[in-house]
Amino acid sequence: MEERKQAADAERRKRGREKRSGSDPVEVLGEEVMGLVMELLDARSVARCTAVSRAWYGVAADNRLWEPKCAELIAGKAHIPRLTMIPTASKLSTYSMAIMDGKRNRITKEDLCDHAWEYCFTIAAPEYWRNLDPSWKHTGPPMRRYFHEDGYHSADPHDAVWGGHECEYMIMTSFVGDGKIRDHYVKINQWPPMKVSRKEDWSWELSNHLYRYNSIPDAEKKGCTGPLFPVW
Repeated sequence: MEERKQAADAERRKRGREKRSGSDPVEVLGEEVMGLVMELLDARSVARCTAVSRAWYGVAADNRLWEPKCAELIAGKAHIPRLTMIPTASKLSTYSMAIMDGKRNRITKEDLCDHAWEYCFTIAAPEYWRNLDPSWKHTGPPMRRYFHEDGYHSADPHDAVWGGHECEYMIMTSFVGDGKIRDHYVKINQWPPMKVSRKEDWSWELSNHLYRYNSIPDAEKKGCTGPLFPVW
């Protein structure tokens, strides 16, 4: 009697193992087929698959799966973050860091200096200034401005607004409790501070009530742009 009971228990355990084994698609279909299935999913869904189990993580975190998703992510973006060039990072990590960097509103000196900037006046600026702005008069392309590592700020030669005066910039950031940013802006000489914002194509905008700076797209720039390590 005892032997039959032990045999029945053993059979139930065996069936339980077979059932559990047969319920995992990775074990049933194999990693290669599951990888093909995951190629059809969006990036968010694939990222969620990494949390299912160790076996699922091995498939869902594969560089071959994330490389085309990284290429799709950066297609059409104005700027490509320099941190996507970290050679030791996995493609999954690269994708995640690029998403976070694209949402970053805290600008750095690298961001300012790596790009050329279009400069134009707003409707609130004095009419005299707007008359010097070719983009307002439709007589030429927007004026350009440049930030330099030494803190100097410059314009193109013969810029009617610039006038050749000395110009320096500062990035100002203040914090409240828990490291949260209270205020963040860029200031040039004694002019009104410019708030920092980000667009969907990952380009930057600096603006106040008088004028606006927009970073010029440079996705093809060798070595990419911005800080090498994450700044949140």
